[in-house]
Amino acid sequence: MKQRKLRKLKLKKKVNSNRVILSLVSLVLGFMVAFSFRVTQDESNNGKGLTNKQWEQHLNLRNELIDQEEKNRELQKELNAKQEKVRKIETNLSKEAQVFFNMAEDAEKYRMFLGKVKVSGKGVKVTLADGEYDPDEENINNYLVHEHHVFKVINELYISGAAAIAVNGQRISHNSYVLCTGPVITVDGYQHPAPFEITAIGDPNVLSSALNITGGIKDQLVNDQIVFTMEEMDDIKMDPILGN
Repeated sequence: MKQRKLRKLKLKKKVNSNRVILSLVSLVLGFMVAFSFRVTQDESNNGKGLTNKQWEQHLNLRNELIDQEEKNRELQKELNAKQEKVRKIETNLSKEAQVFFNMAEDAEKYRMFLGKVKVSGKGVKVTLADGEYDPDEENINNYLVHEHHVFKVINELYISGAAAIAVNGQRISHNSYVLCTGPVITVDGYQHPAPFEITAIGDPNVLSSALNITGGIKDQLVNDQIVFTMEEMDDIKMDPILGN
Protein backbone atom coordinates (compact mmCIF):
# COMPACT_ATOMS: atom_id res chain seq x y z
CA MET A 1 0.00 0.00 0.00
CA LYS A 2 2.78 2.32 0.95
CA GLN A 3 4.67 1.46 -2.22
CA ARG A 4 1.64 2.27 -4.33
CA LYS A 5 1.32 5.72 -2.72
CA LEU A 6 5.04 6.29 -3.18
CA ARG A 7 4.77 5.50 -6.91
CA LYS A 8 1.82 7.88 -7.29
CA LEU A 9 3.77 10.61 -5.54
CA LYS A 10 6.82 10.17 -7.77
CA LEU A 11 4.62 10.12 -10.85
CA LYS A 12 2.92 13.34 -9.77
CA LYS A 13 6.25 15.04 -9.17
CA LYS A 14 7.47 13.91 -12.60
CA VAL A 15 4.35 15.26 -14.27
CA ASN A 16 4.71 18.60 -12.46
CA SER A 17 8.39 18.74 -13.49
CA ASN A 18 7.47 18.10 -17.11
CA ARG A 19 4.87 20.85 -16.97
CA VAL A 20 7.43 23.35 -15.68
CA ILE A 21 9.89 22.39 -18.38
CA LEU A 22 7.18 22.62 -21.03
CA SER A 23 6.18 26.04 -19.74
CA LEU A 24 9.78 27.25 -19.87
CA VAL A 25 10.19 25.90 -23.40
CA SER A 26 6.97 27.62 -24.50
CA LEU A 27 8.08 30.87 -22.91
CA VAL A 28 11.46 30.73 -24.66
CA LEU A 29 9.88 29.86 -27.98
CA GLY A 30 7.39 32.73 -27.64
CA PHE A 31 10.22 35.16 -26.88
CA MET A 32 12.19 33.88 -29.87
CA VAL A 33 9.19 34.23 -32.19
CA ALA A 34 8.50 37.78 -30.98
CA PHE A 35 12.14 38.74 -31.31
CA SER A 36 12.32 37.22 -34.79
CA PHE A 37 9.15 39.11 -35.83
CA ARG A 38 10.53 42.39 -34.49
CA VAL A 39 13.83 41.91 -36.32
CA THR A 40 12.02 41.00 -39.52
CA GLN A 41 9.78 44.07 -39.22
CA ASP A 42 12.78 46.38 -38.64
CA GLU A 43 14.56 44.89 -41.63
CA SER A 44 11.44 45.35 -43.73
CA ASN A 45 11.20 49.00 -42.64
CA ASN A 46 14.82 49.54 -43.55
CA GLY A 47 14.28 48.16 -47.01
CA LYS A 48 16.24 44.97 -46.23
CA GLY A 49 13.08 42.97 -46.44
CA LEU A 50 12.48 44.02 -50.08
CA THR A 51 13.40 41.82 -52.96
CA ASN A 52 16.09 42.96 -55.35
CA LYS A 53 13.48 43.87 -57.96
CA GLN A 54 11.38 45.80 -55.45
CA TRP A 55 14.46 47.59 -54.16
CA GLU A 56 15.47 48.52 -57.71
CA GLN A 57 11.98 49.90 -58.43
CA HIS A 58 12.05 51.81 -55.15
CA LEU A 59 15.44 53.26 -56.01
CA ASN A 60 14.33 54.26 -59.53
CA LEU A 61 11.21 55.98 -58.21
CA ARG A 62 13.29 57.78 -55.61
CA ASN A 63 15.71 59.02 -58.28
CA GLU A 64 12.84 60.12 -60.54
CA LEU A 65 11.32 62.03 -57.65
CA ILE A 66 14.62 63.76 -56.96
CA ASP A 67 15.00 64.65 -60.68
CA GLN A 68 11.44 65.97 -60.80
CA GLU A 69 11.99 68.11 -57.73
CA GLU A 70 15.14 69.53 -59.31
CA LYS A 71 13.24 70.32 -62.53
CA ASN A 72 10.49 71.97 -60.48
CA ARG A 73 13.06 74.17 -58.76
CA GLU A 74 14.55 75.18 -62.11
CA LEU A 75 11.09 75.89 -63.56
CA GLN A 76 10.20 77.94 -60.48
CA LYS A 77 13.35 80.00 -60.92
CA GLU A 78 12.49 80.52 -64.59
CA LEU A 79 8.92 81.49 -63.67
CA ASN A 80 10.17 84.00 -61.09
CA ALA A 81 12.51 85.54 -63.66
CA LYS A 82 9.72 85.85 -66.24
CA GLN A 83 7.35 87.33 -63.65
CA GLU A 84 9.97 89.92 -62.77
CA LYS A 85 10.41 90.73 -66.46
CA VAL A 86 6.64 91.10 -66.90
CA ARG A 87 6.50 93.35 -63.84
CA LYS A 88 9.17 95.62 -65.29
CA ILE A 89 7.35 95.74 -68.63
CA GLU A 90 4.08 96.61 -66.87
CA THR A 91 5.84 99.34 -64.90
CA ASN A 92 7.30 100.82 -68.09
CA LEU A 93 3.92 100.59 -69.86
CA SER A 94 2.19 102.32 -66.95
CA LYS A 95 4.77 105.10 -67.10
CA GLU A 96 4.32 105.42 -70.85
CA ALA A 97 0.54 105.40 -70.43
CA GLN A 98 0.84 108.18 -67.86
CA VAL A 99 3.06 110.15 -70.23
CA PHE A 100 0.57 109.71 -73.08
CA PHE A 101 -2.29 110.66 -70.77
CA ASN A 102 -0.47 113.81 -69.68
CA MET A 103 0.30 114.67 -73.30
CA ALA A 104 -3.35 114.19 -74.29
CA GLU A 105 -4.44 116.28 -71.32
CA ASP A 106 -1.99 119.05 -72.24
CA ALA A 107 -3.12 118.93 -75.87
CA GLU A 108 -6.73 119.35 -74.78
CA LYS A 109 -5.76 122.33 -72.64
CA TYR A 110 -3.94 123.92 -75.59
CA ARG A 111 -6.99 123.37 -77.80
CA MET A 112 -9.09 125.10 -75.18
CA PHE A 113 -6.73 128.07 -74.97
CA LEU A 114 -6.58 128.28 -78.75
CA GLY A 115 -10.36 128.14 -78.99
CA LYS A 116 -10.35 125.07 -81.26
CA VAL A 117 -12.85 122.98 -79.27
CA LYS A 118 -16.24 123.54 -77.71
CA VAL A 119 -16.02 123.77 -73.93
CA SER A 120 -18.43 123.90 -71.03
CA GLY A 121 -18.23 124.01 -67.27
CA LYS A 122 -18.63 126.07 -64.14
CA GLY A 123 -17.25 129.57 -63.90
CA VAL A 124 -18.16 133.23 -63.49
CA LYS A 125 -19.80 135.96 -65.53
CA VAL A 126 -18.54 139.52 -65.12
CA THR A 127 -20.57 142.39 -66.53
CA LEU A 128 -18.99 145.77 -67.16
CA ALA A 129 -21.38 148.65 -67.88
CA ASP A 130 -20.86 152.33 -68.44
CA GLY A 131 -21.32 154.57 -65.42
CA GLU A 132 -24.37 156.77 -65.01
CA TYR A 133 -24.45 159.99 -67.01
CA ASP A 134 -23.09 162.90 -65.03
CA PRO A 135 -23.90 166.33 -66.55
CA ASP A 136 -21.18 167.87 -64.44
CA GLU A 137 -18.57 165.56 -65.96
CA GLU A 138 -17.01 167.32 -68.92
CA ASN A 139 -15.27 164.23 -70.35
CA ILE A 140 -17.71 161.42 -71.14
CA ASN A 141 -14.82 158.97 -71.43
CA ASN A 142 -14.40 159.14 -67.67
CA TYR A 143 -17.39 156.84 -67.07
CA LEU A 144 -17.26 154.66 -70.21
CA VAL A 145 -15.87 151.12 -70.37
CA HIS A 146 -12.64 151.05 -72.35
CA GLU A 147 -10.51 148.22 -73.68
CA HIS A 148 -8.04 148.45 -70.80
CA HIS A 149 -10.89 147.77 -68.38
CA VAL A 150 -11.78 144.64 -70.30
CA PHE A 151 -8.12 143.64 -70.50
CA LYS A 152 -7.73 143.93 -66.73
CA VAL A 153 -10.58 141.51 -66.12
CA ILE A 154 -9.39 139.05 -68.80
CA ASN A 155 -5.81 139.03 -67.51
CA GLU A 156 -6.91 138.53 -63.90
CA LEU A 157 -9.16 135.62 -64.90
CA TYR A 158 -6.37 133.91 -66.85
CA ILE A 159 -3.95 134.42 -63.95
CA SER A 160 -6.53 132.87 -61.59
CA GLY A 161 -6.74 129.69 -63.70
CA ALA A 162 -9.53 130.31 -66.20
CA ALA A 163 -9.49 127.65 -68.93
CA ALA A 164 -11.51 129.62 -71.49
CA ILE A 165 -12.83 133.20 -71.74
CA ALA A 166 -15.35 134.91 -73.99
CA VAL A 167 -16.51 138.53 -74.40
CA ASN A 168 -20.20 138.85 -75.25
CA GLY A 169 -20.09 135.21 -76.33
CA GLN A 170 -17.02 135.63 -78.58
CA ARG A 171 -14.13 133.34 -77.63
CA ILE A 172 -10.78 134.86 -76.76
CA SER A 173 -7.71 133.11 -78.15
CA HIS A 174 -3.96 133.49 -77.65
CA ASN A 175 -3.75 136.08 -80.42
CA SER A 176 -7.00 137.98 -79.81
CA TYR A 177 -7.01 141.77 -79.71
CA VAL A 178 -9.41 144.25 -78.15
CA LEU A 179 -9.74 147.84 -79.41
CA CYS A 180 -11.88 150.72 -78.21
CA THR A 181 -13.88 152.60 -80.85
CA GLY A 182 -15.99 155.25 -79.19
CA PRO A 183 -18.81 153.67 -77.16
CA VAL A 184 -18.06 150.20 -78.51
CA ILE A 185 -15.11 147.84 -78.36
CA THR A 186 -13.81 145.65 -81.16
CA VAL A 187 -12.78 142.04 -80.43
CA ASP A 188 -10.88 140.39 -83.28
CA GLY A 189 -12.65 142.63 -85.78
CA TYR A 190 -16.17 142.24 -84.32
CA GLN A 191 -17.76 145.23 -82.59
CA HIS A 192 -19.62 144.87 -79.31
CA PRO A 193 -21.64 147.58 -77.51
CA ALA A 194 -21.84 147.96 -73.75
CA PRO A 195 -22.58 146.30 -71.43
CA PHE A 196 -19.77 143.79 -71.85
CA GLU A 197 -20.26 140.28 -70.49
CA ILE A 198 -17.00 138.49 -69.80
CA THR A 199 -17.56 134.78 -69.13
CA ALA A 200 -14.80 132.50 -67.86
CA ILE A 201 -14.72 128.73 -67.24
CA GLY A 202 -12.84 127.69 -64.13
CA ASP A 203 -13.22 127.26 -60.38
CA PRO A 204 -15.93 129.80 -59.46
CA ASN A 205 -14.65 130.27 -55.92
CA VAL A 206 -11.09 130.97 -57.05
CA LEU A 207 -12.09 133.30 -59.90
CA SER A 208 -14.55 135.31 -57.83
CA SER A 209 -12.12 135.59 -54.91
CA ALA A 210 -9.38 136.86 -57.23
CA LEU A 211 -11.62 139.61 -58.65
CA ASN A 212 -13.10 140.62 -55.27
CA ILE A 213 -9.80 140.96 -53.43
CA THR A 214 -9.48 144.30 -51.63
CA GLY A 215 -7.73 146.83 -53.84
CA GLY A 216 -8.00 144.48 -56.78
CA ILE A 217 -9.65 144.66 -60.19
CA LYS A 218 -13.17 145.25 -58.91
CA ASP A 219 -12.14 148.20 -56.72
CA GLN A 220 -10.10 149.69 -59.57
CA LEU A 221 -13.02 149.54 -62.00
CA VAL A 222 -15.47 150.97 -59.48
CA ASN A 223 -13.07 153.85 -58.90
CA ASP A 224 -13.17 154.48 -62.68
CA GLN A 225 -16.97 154.90 -62.47
CA ILE A 226 -17.56 151.47 -64.10
CA VAL A 227 -20.58 149.46 -63.00
CA PHE A 228 -19.17 146.07 -62.00
CA THR A 229 -21.33 142.98 -61.36
CA MET A 230 -20.35 139.35 -61.06
CA GLU A 231 -22.15 136.04 -60.58
CA GLU A 232 -21.05 132.45 -60.34
CA MET A 233 -22.37 130.14 -63.08
CA ASP A 234 -22.98 126.38 -62.96
CA ASP A 235 -22.96 125.84 -66.72
CA ILE A 236 -21.14 128.03 -69.22
CA LYS A 237 -20.89 126.91 -72.85
CA MET A 238 -18.48 128.30 -75.43
CA ASP A 239 -18.32 127.40 -79.11
CA PRO A 240 -14.98 127.08 -80.93
CA ILE A 241 -13.63 130.03 -82.85
CA LEU A 242 -14.73 129.75 -86.47
CA GLY A 243 -11.95 129.52 -89.03
CA ASN A 244 -9.31 129.13 -86.34
